[in-house]
Amino acid sequence: MISTNVQLAEQLLNDPFWRLNHLYWIIDKAGNKELFKLNWAQEKLYHEMWYCNLILKARQLGISTFVCLLFLDRCLFNSNQHAGIIAHTREDAEMLFRRVKFAYDSLPTEIKALRIANTDNARELQLSNGSTLRVGTSMRSSTLQYLHISEFGKICAKFPDKAREIITGSLNAIASGQYVFIESTAEGREGYFYEMCREAQAAKDAGKELSNMDFRFHFFPWHGHSASDFIELPTDMQGYFSQLEAILGHTIESAQKAWYIKRAETQGDDMKREFPSTPEEAFETSNEGLYYSRQIVEARQNGRIRRVYYDANTPVHTAWDLGYNDSTAIWWYQVCGQEIHLLEYYENSGEPLTHYLQLIKSKSYSYGKHIVPHDAAVHEYSTGLSRIEVARNHGIIFTIAPDIALIDGIDAVRNTLNRCWFDEIKCASGIKALESYKKEWNDRHGCWSSRPLHNFASHGADAFRMLAVGTGRLGNKGLSAEEWRNLREQYIVS
Repeated sequence: MISTNVQLAEQLLNDPFWRLNHLYWIIDKAGNKELFKLNWAQEKLYHEMWYCNLILKARQLGISTFVCLLFLDRCLFNSNQHAGIIAHTREDAEMLFRRVKFAYDSLPTEIKALRIANTDNARELQLSNGSTLRVGTSMRSSTLQYLHISEFGKICAKFPDKAREIITGSLNAIASGQYVFIESTAEGREGYFYEMCREAQAAKDAGKELSNMDFRFHFFPWHGHSASDFIELPTDMQGYFSQLEAILGHTIESAQKAWYIKRAETQGDDMKREFPSTPEEAFETSNEGLYYSRQIVEARQNGRIRRVYYDANTPVHTAWDLGYNDSTAIWWYQVCGQEIHLLEYYENSGEPLTHYLQLIKSKSYSYGKHIVPHDAAVHEYSTGLSRIEVARNHGIIFTIAPDIALIDGIDAVRNTLNRCWFDEIKCASGIKALESYKKEWNDRHGCWSSRPLHNFASHGADAFRMLAVGTGRLGNKGLSAEEWRNLREQYIVS
């Protein structure tokens, strides 16, 4: 009998799925100690995990807890394994580590005696079998078999430099055949996480055979949540759930709908980001810190992002953001009654002004005005000429946009966007710039600052701001000689 019990214990302990459901203790949301058991999302991820895993998720599904315990389990029962967990702040990293430490401290005494913690502090657990698990905000210099990157979408949105460090440093610490788990809620249509999700989802939809270095896309929606209270379905939600059921191909239970409705009352516009129903919905409305997200969402919903055609009887105007040691961006547009039709968008860097002037002249449009920022009168150090003069020498007359405060210009854009129709193909990168233009995150105070973040979206958004504040000058003749002399005196110092 004793021999049989020992054999059974050995058999169970050799089964990682059994271990995850019977060995580890956690603190639940109510603050109670309970034995960890895989929920539906965690179990699905366990059975479908690949070497490189990209996880788009709703909140409150315990994905981070699952990965932490999975890594602890692999380190406990395999020698010389090294696991790393990355969070966007040191405090968050240490919070994840506390889950690992609690689970280790709560192990049966017999197992702990076999896997003594040689190093045990707030960020690292080093075991007597040579395996280690540690947390931090980067793992650049580490050699790892397991890597977990928590809330990578948030890191990309608020800490782009950290995101780049993770991509170039920490991911390079993982060799082919090792394991990576990158998980997050959505944080807008920009950054590494969004691009990686889009690529991985496309590969999944196409049925692509994955290599050990390719990411497998996983999506976990809110549907596993439910409420016990009966709630009458609001009229405006009936259509939403009907469409969702058609997409999913199955019925959503009343208890699930009740949970969603009550949660939406507190989440408001953030509901689709925090608790998405589909991958597309996850990135649809993520407007925290974004200047123009709501306006672009409305343009999509109202069908104003589509194919837009050139009207040969209406002049085409351009609006510019002139880069010096940076990118230059240009919008081509027509004013058709009360509507503004965005025909094209172009952005480039490392080219002289003449490159963009030649591009303008190469198109067969009948031009109106070319609106540029107020500082276009500054002379270029290479030629001694201002950009206005260079353009004049190439037969293009610039119109100077009014010099107004940045926040007033942003308000002008918001008021202009509801009149705009965008060509979905020729303006695709410009639309992405507008919907990604955001405030800078103040890490010290933990809030959004009052100034924009300078990133890939800045140039397209700045050029559109010239459109918004300069459109009122379209009826003028452009920059007069007196205006030009005043600008020259203001900006050019002898």
